Amino acid sequence: MESRRPENGETERRNERIEFLRWNSDRMGKRGRACVVVLGDLGRSPRMQYHALSLARQASLQVDIVAYGGSIPHEAVLKHPSIHIHTMAQPRFINLLPKILYPVTLLLKAFIQFTMLLWFLFVKVPAPNIFLVQNPPSVPTLIAVKWASSWRHAAFVVDWHNFGYTLLALSLGRNNVFVSLYRWFEKHYGKMATGSLCVTKAMQHELEQNWGVSARVLYDQPPEFFRPALLEERHELFCRVKKDLCHPIGVYDIISRELENQEPSETLFTTKRNDEISLKQNRPALVVSSTSWTPDENFGILLEAAVMYDRRVAAISEGSDTAEISEERQHLYPNLLFIITGKGPEKEMYEEKIKRLNLKHVAFRTMWLSAEDYPLLLGSADLGVCLHTSSSGLDLPMKVVDMFGCGLPVCSVSYSCIQELVKDGQNGLLFSSSSELADQLLILFKGFPGNCDALLSLKAGAMETGSSGRWATEWEDCAKPLITQAKSISSLCLYLTHILLLDYLS
Repeated sequence: MESRRPENGETERRNERIEFLRWNSDRMGKRGRACVVVLGDLGRSPRMQYHALSLARQASLQVDIVAYGGSIPHEAVLKHPSIHIHTMAQPRFINLLPKILYPVTLLLKAFIQFTMLLWFLFVKVPAPNIFLVQNPPSVPTLIAVKWASSWRHAAFVVDWHNFGYTLLALSLGRNNVFVSLYRWFEKHYGKMATGSLCVTKAMQHELEQNWGVSARVLYDQPPEFFRPALLEERHELFCRVKKDLCHPIGVYDIISRELENQEPSETLFTTKRNDEISLKQNRPALVVSSTSWTPDENFGILLEAAVMYDRRVAAISEGSDTAEISEERQHLYPNLLFIITGKGPEKEMYEEKIKRLNLKHVAFRTMWLSAEDYPLLLGSADLGVCLHTSSSGLDLPMKVVDMFGCGLPVCSVSYSCIQELVKDGQNGLLFSSSSELADQLLILFKGFPGNCDALLSLKAGAMETGSSGRWATEWEDCAKPLITQAKSISSLCLYLTHILLLDYLS
């Protein structure tokens, strides 16, 4: 039996398909793109911004970022010519639904996010070599990115910041059916990744032992713009935020009184005379805490510690006759200004609590700073406080990494793996209760600003920690080999697919 010869029209169509595949194969082989996926506010996702910068600078890739808008990302991300941001619209109307429909709301929100992600990852974004996705959130992000990576023959890399199911369990409880289902999806699709990164050795062990996922540890490190601030930078920063400092949370406080009597050349912490800037000797101590105002950060601990410090300093300054306080009176204890940065659901609740405290030697201000001013604030502060406890107990607070980059010592809540970052007594102190934190504030600020040896010792340790590692170096050593390997696997699979198709059509 003779085989059928293709007609002229069929031959032309086949040749056109072959030429298209050859052109597409060449185009794909030359791809040098990465797609960074963040189902959240990009401006509040510093680690993924740093990933994007490293992919562009150190791996020489074109980088597409798919994320929600909101906060403004760092200027270096916005201005880099190889980084392209694709902003998704948030389904805000879902938040207006009554709380009784919460399970339905979760499903509806996930469906809308899933559909939107598919549109961006399948259609709007140019075909990449590699997808790099932040986890959590896991649903629907991991599913959408896995599908897109399969369709576009790209590698699929997960950066594990935490576990999504543990965050969901904070509001629903560990035994809730939605939490169990969420964990199944997170584990199932997490195992499908071409490669994985994670933030601690404790998380690496958990992923390997109980999830079947092999991950490389990429510790958070501060980028180059987190450093101690120069005197001139401090003065300019405090001039810019003077209006924010003038507005107390509810009550007229010690900081409001100090600002009232200032000259134009002064700030709360600095003074300028004949173009020469100096720190005030009678300045308050500046304590910074950055928070997302969520249930995994018990901000009440800090409020209780502030009240204890205030009462202790008031007792000393107002002339109590106990032997212990009489001995302490010879040492100066400063007024404290806590600047709390961040946005989140519990902010208004805690601001109402602050209004009712009636403190004499402690004041609070809440702020949201630009990506450029936030490092300057850390680099100008005297102490950082971290209340992050982790829903899984396996991740580390990036805010502490940033503080160390600025040479800022930290008092941090103690939990299972925090000592991978905070070395108690070297670069910071660990506490488990408000009374412990209050004691640490009294110890560290005794004799401030000139004779506080304990604080200066921790500051030296924080400076050493911050200078010992930077993001670019850590990324080069830990992430780049994984990215390069995943990219090579993706290119090989794509090449073989096209060879097979060409062979079939020929």
